[in-house]
Amino acid sequence: MQNQSSDMSIDPVNILKVHSLKHTKQRVRVLEEIALDTVAISQPELEKKLGKEIDRVTLYRILNIYEDKGILHRIMDMNGTANYAICSPSCTEDHHHDEHVHFNCTQCNKIYCLDVVAPPIQMPEGFTASAMTTTAYGVCEKCNSAAITGN
Repeated sequence: MQNQSSDMSIDPVNILKVHSLKHTKQRVRVLEEIALDTVAISQPELEKKLGKEIDRVTLYRILNIYEDKGILHRIMDMNGTANYAICSPSCTEDHHHDEHVHFNCTQCNKIYCLDVVAPPIQMPEGFTASAMTTTAYGVCEKCNSAAITGN
């Protein structure tokens, strides 16, 4: 299971430059924080991690800009909370290319981007999909291991 946001080699400053966005300390911090984990992260979780560095309104605006520019993609969890993960490098402002399965663990509520699992959905003639999401629900690898070992 590999999520693009686990790629510690992302360069936030370069990402901002490529997407013609002004380089600010807050924008860089948001990208750095999202890139730290292998799971998608919600705005409330980001608020906790960033503490007083970024207020809620600024964070909301940054997340919206990043989604609009094709830097992040949004995944809704089973509770209706938006979670964010780094987009693939092929995503653009006009089209997200994150056609992979998202896995929402029903034990820990974490969302994993399963980049190696792509839904083979063929649209009927006359239909054009601009975006597609597929979410699987169940128990993640960590929670399954914890259940087996009793941790």
